[in-house]
Amino acid sequence: MADAYVAAGSNVRPRASLRQALRLLGREFPGLEASRAFANAAVGFRGDDFINLVIRFPADLPTEALIERLKAVERASGRPPGAPKWGPRTLDLDLLLHGGFVGHAAGKSLPHPDLLTRACVLGPLAELAPALAHPVAGERMDLLWERFDRKAHPLRPVSLDEPEE
Repeated sequence: MADAYVAAGSNVRPRASLRQALRLLGREFPGLEASRAFANAAVGFRGDDFINLVIRFPADLPTEALIERLKAVERASGRPPGAPKWGPRTLDLDLLLHGGFVGHAAGKSLPHPDLLTRACVLGPLAELAPALAHPVAGERMDLLWERFDRKAHPLRPVSLDEPEE
């Protein structure tokens, strides 16, 4: 069975939205594991800080079906279909990796292009699966993260159990 790695982020009621996403996905995909949650500044627009984490779970679905399932969880968490890419959101679920799949599925590229350029994706993924090799770069996630410019993209660990600010 192929493991799915999913970046989850929110800047609208982020703790509640991420807890709900973990519950919904955990019901459907037993064996779900998550990295710690991290706060970081919004990228691409001015807005409240995001809270991000990465989730891993076994997913014996075609990649297209998995992407559609993630979109359904986004909608169940209050994100309207067709919401702008660069703006506040209750939930953003991006499939980063699905087994060894490399290519395009449901209009998405895998591995996800942000995986190597965004601290909020690479940092939590390296924490969750340090020995996992990037299917194109061929390097381990922990080594990619070690070389990443963390000062330019600071992450702050946060708890999802804290009340919303």
